[in-house]
Amino acid sequence: EVELVESGGGLVQPGGSLRLSCVASGSSECNYERFWYRQPPGKEREFVSYIDSNGRTRYAGSVKGRFAISQDNAKSTLYLQMNNLKAEDTAMYWCKITCGYDVYWGRGTQVTVSA
Repeated sequence: EVELVESGGGLVQPGGSLRLSCVASGSSECNYERFWYRQPPGKEREFVSYIDSNGRTRYAGSVKGRFAISQDNAKSTLYLQMNNLKAEDTAMYWCKITCGYDVYWGRGTQVTVSA
């Protein structure tokens, strides 16, 4: 069983930056795939970014060039550096880890971008 805990959300002004963290505990030996998702108010949950065990990354078009996903395997931590934040980035953000058929979600952290 893997437990994920996100942190780093908060209120930030447009153009500002935040770094989200997702710490995994109870992990087992596995080549994880790690994701960030978000759900803006009144909308469906959407993919934000992905990184695999080899460090290959993918981004949603709306965040490409502004967000950067990374991982520290020694700390079992996934990060999402978010720069040049916009009002439309306001959402609940979750990390997700997959290991084969097993899927684990964190509880989320709220990001609000507002002047």
